[in-house]
Amino acid sequence: MTQEIQNCLGSTGFYDKSGEDAVLLIHGLTGTPAEMRYIAKNLLKQGFSVACPQLAGHCGTVGDLKRSKWQDWYESMAVAFEALKKEHKRVFVSGLSMGALIAIQLAAEKGERVDGIGLLSTTFFYDGWNMPRLKRKILLPIVLNSPLRYFMSWDEEPPYGIKCERTRALVHAVLENRDALASEKVGIFSTPGVTVKESTRLIRAARQVLPKVISPTLIIHATEDDMASIENAHLVAKRISSKKIESFFIDDTYHVLTLDKRRNDVAKRLGEFFQSCSAETNKI
Repeated sequence: MTQEIQNCLGSTGFYDKSGEDAVLLIHGLTGTPAEMRYIAKNLLKQGFSVACPQLAGHCGTVGDLKRSKWQDWYESMAVAFEALKKEHKRVFVSGLSMGALIAIQLAAEKGERVDGIGLLSTTFFYDGWNMPRLKRKILLPIVLNSPLRYFMSWDEEPPYGIKCERTRALVHAVLENRDALASEKVGIFSTPGVTVKESTRLIRAARQVLPKVISPTLIIHATEDDMASIENAHLVAKRISSKKIESFFIDDTYHVLTLDKRRNDVAKRLGEFFQSCSAETNKI
């Protein structure tokens, strides 16, 4: 591992070198690299090198998170992408939820240098079945557009984006035990209002640049997503400019595709798509 890549990872990130092509994995808002570890192991078996740095401001204290901006989150991934580009023939990018929006930003800025993107549970609007309309349509805007955002937090409630009862129980146990390392293991499940506000700014930015994305794109979304409905996936497919667009709509899973019941299928489909992108470029 080069020092440049090491410097990008943060205290909880990881990089495993296997093949000449690499996948940059981007975890979700308030999440951790650990939520991408299973996907990473699967991609390694398929011959890819994998890296998952921690987003700036994440995996530490709530204060660290509150002080970070969406541009900081993006920049930490842009730096990691450039480091991987120096070491690998091709670099693909895949993000979960808000991480998918950062992948979109990267593809829009880097153009053809991003060899393909995998968008998992892309979240432009919170309209899943577990997101009460009153909260997201009335209460949330009031909080975000007033000084209340500096004092209030948004608590995530069960099922935590996870349909698998066993995995959900493990997450719940960590939270109940108030483990000192909980933010590193499962992330922060009480999102500060200012951080939610930053996420809305990222949403607007990513939506604006969607037409600039030309990288091959795989859209993976759960039909039962509890946080962001499948309409988010349809929005991406409609607005993006990629010539190669594939969609994989998957059932029996909720929002956190990388940890839930169909994670094997998600990882397999992601790897197959990136392999097909590599094969096509080899023919040129």
